Amino acid sequence: MTPTFADVQAAAIRIAPHAVRTPLVEAPALNALTGGRVFLKLEILQRTGSFKFRGACNRLAMISTDQRGKGVVAFSSGNHAQGVAAAAQLFGMPAVIVMPKDAPRPKIEGTRKYGVTIVEYDRIKEDREAIAAAICAERGAVLVRPYDDAGIIAGQGTAGLEIAEDAARFGVILDEVLSPCSGGGLVSGVALALNGARVTAKVHSVEPENFDGLKRSLEAGARVTAPGGALSIADALMAPIPGEIVFAVAKDLLAPGLAVSDAELQAAMAFAARELRLLVEPGGAAALAALLAGKIDTRGKNVALILSGGNADFAVNLR
Repeated sequence: MTPTFADVQAAAIRIAPHAVRTPLVEAPALNALTGGRVFLKLEILQRTGSFKFRGACNRLAMISTDQRGKGVVAFSSGNHAQGVAAAAQLFGMPAVIVMPKDAPRPKIEGTRKYGVTIVEYDRIKEDREAIAAAICAERGAVLVRPYDDAGIIAGQGTAGLEIAEDAARFGVILDEVLSPCSGGGLVSGVALALNGARVTAKVHSVEPENFDGLKRSLEAGARVTAPGGALSIADALMAPIPGEIVFAVAKDLLAPGLAVSDAELQAAMAFAARELRLLVEPGGAAALAALLAGKIDTRGKNVALILSGGNADFAVNLR
């Protein structure tokens, strides 16, 4: 089922008692650097440290009361894991999270603290979806996908509703919105919300080079798998192909996608820490990386960047 703007509005009501309404703030340092007005959507301040709580909270809230006792299963490198774990704790539901062994330790430990069961796997040799499917079959649990689910997309889209509302309070008409992208749940949900709210800004996905499946799919007009290869430092942004439901939404609503290198991601993290006083994980810094690398022309424009997550081992990433 493809989500609608009404689904995003319903999600906003569902998650309102639990999710943080994160601020949209202007960044004078970026204004001076780019010649435009740059606004930051600070999802690093969201519950669990990333936007993922929005979708997880909405999806779990949609599970019927009689099904909740059987619990949920999710697979994730960390941010979706923490979002599902936190939402499951809120709703009193058991949860099993399938996580790669090489996920950042802060993400693994951040997930574990919610009292869930973690099953680790080798992301090179093992199939996380097969592992999760077997657990679901054994327990009768609900699989909560990280992006290709209408409830997840609608939940992530609530960030777009807030961007639209806050831009209006600033008296600003946005020209461009940049969002980090892996499977595409956030960027497609945000585009759906902005379109429904009659915000005419161009919405761009930003992915790591060689993991830019949505960018390539938009160019081809059909779902395309990115080549992959060496793992990106943006562990949260390595889905090789956008989801089916995601692409059904994205193909009509998104502007051309953007791709950034690991060096550009690292430079963006460092800029955020040193100049903006913000700690942003590699994937969460993708939109900022695209801006700093000049991937779009922002001179004289109003631009919103989503800083989507702040969960990382900064001792490693900011060397």
